[in-house]
Amino acid sequence: MTELYLSAVLNEAERVAKQHDQVARSTDHPAHEYLRYGVLRLLEGETDDTVADVPDIDGVTVGYGSDEAMFDSWSSSEDWWETVPPQEACTRFRVFFPDDHQTVPRDIVDVMATLGAWRVWTGSAAACGSYDHRERCEVHYLWPEGHPVEEVLHERLSGPAEAVAPDGGRTGDVRDRLVVDENPKSQDDLEPRTKRAVAEAMDVSLLSKGGRYEVQSASGNRYEVDVVDESCSCPDWQQRSPEGGCKHLRRVDHEIKQGRVPRPDGRLPTTSG
Repeated sequence: MTELYLSAVLNEAERVAKQHDQVARSTDHPAHEYLRYGVLRLLEGETDDTVADVPDIDGVTVGYGSDEAMFDSWSSSEDWWETVPPQEACTRFRVFFPDDHQTVPRDIVDVMATLGAWRVWTGSAAACGSYDHRERCEVHYLWPEGHPVEEVLHERLSGPAEAVAPDGGRTGDVRDRLVVDENPKSQDDLEPRTKRAVAEAMDVSLLSKGGRYEVQSASGNRYEVDVVDESCSCPDWQQRSPEGGCKHLRRVDHEIKQGRVPRPDGRLPTTSG
């Protein structure tokens, strides 16, 4: 099984290197960066040309970044490092999966074991800077730069010089994955009620950490929205609790995802995810 996953990761990393050379432009180790993306695409089910016997993993999302950079960004609000302090020259993978699993899905365990990564934390993703995944669990793995699998990929890429992009510094927090997203969503993909909520004049602000926001409508009415509990103080929510949320809940959700207001844990929006 290990050889199967290793082959799948290498195949996908090689494909990313040849089709998306910009992936490695902000890291000191291009092969390392391509392998990161290979793992990400494999676990998120975005690959088309990997080994056929590798099963799809439903409901998995992956974030990653330099462990030290993540510590700089998250140490004030998270306790991830109480067990294992930030490690120099290591990637931290944050793998989110549906919370109906009693344990970490076996496929995630096998893929990460293939890379020689070790598990350092498991818990709930709710209200800890993981807003899009608040109904999921997450597991963290560390993977050191300089792993022998990088040499294997480097040998595969040693032919065409353009396969490995020039270095340009180091990665920061969790990398933006849209660079290899062939079908990014646009505003036109929003559900109709969400579109109307986004278009309406409203003012959104964070009331308190933990996911409580205030929304002021064009009429001057003020309502309190709790994005973690998914509730609102407006009459529509109190009387009907419409599926998908009232317009205020939808608007707050959109503003958070667009980085226009602080996230539920109080952290200010950033451009790095």
